[in-house]
Order: sequence, then structure tokens, then C-alpha cells
Amino acid sequence: MAKPPVVADLVWTEALRFDATSARITTVVDGDSNAGPSPVQMLVFGLAGCMSADVVDIVRKGRHPLTGFSAHLVAERAQEHPTRVVRAELHFHVRGDVPAAAIERAITLSRDKYCSVWHSMRQDIELTTSFDVTT
Repeated sequence: MAKPPVVADLVWTEALRFDATSARITTVVDGDSNAGPSPVQMLVFGLAGCMSADVVDIVRKGRHPLTGFSAHLVAERAQEHPTRVVRAELHFHVRGDVPAAAIERAITLSRDKYCSVWHSMRQDIELTTSFDVTT
């Protein structure tokens, strides 16, 4: 079954703020990053969230005892307009008795096959990933 299109509606409220709605989700997008995340912050949330969801899903499907997970993404931007993301470093912190090989496999599958956000971005962005595991 084909995935339905993703629809987003934005309504300007003031300054650079917009009420943003997609399906049943409503949030604020703020170009000044005061009342909510900026569009670029939303983009990096999307990338980190997409890859994190993939990694957790793959690790759990492998029946590994995942007890905690967090991700930290640092995105560098171009200095000239457009100040797009040019480099991102994404670090995953995994808790549980999960073999490093399982995490490496999950990250590779996310990056190479499953993460729709990553595959929607320009492929000349440098993306590095790393992880650590604690039990």
C-alpha cells in the first residue's frame, strides 16, 4: 500500500511565527527560535528522529535488550546564503546489553535504506554517525 502524501498547513500569527498543522499534530514554527523551533531546527529534529526511530526499531526487532536510547545531533551550516546544513554529526547513546555489531547494522540500514528524511535531503551533506553502549 502506498504511503499517503504528508500535508502541512502553516498560518502566520506574528513576526516570523506560524501555527503548523499536519494530520492531528499542531506545533509552532518560529524563524526566530523563540516560540518554537526554527525551520532548520525542525529539519535536524526530523533527521535525528527518523534515524533514531529506525535504529531503535531494528535493534528491538533483533530482540536485543535495549533499556535506554538517546541521540545528539550537531549540524553545521553554510556561512553564506542559503545557510543550509552542510555537515551533521549524529551520536547515539545506547543502554542495554546490545552488541556493537547490531547497532552498526541498524545505523547502516537506516542511513542506506530506511530513513526517508535523510534520503529527502541533499546527498552532498556530510553525515557522520557514532555510538556508545552502556549496560
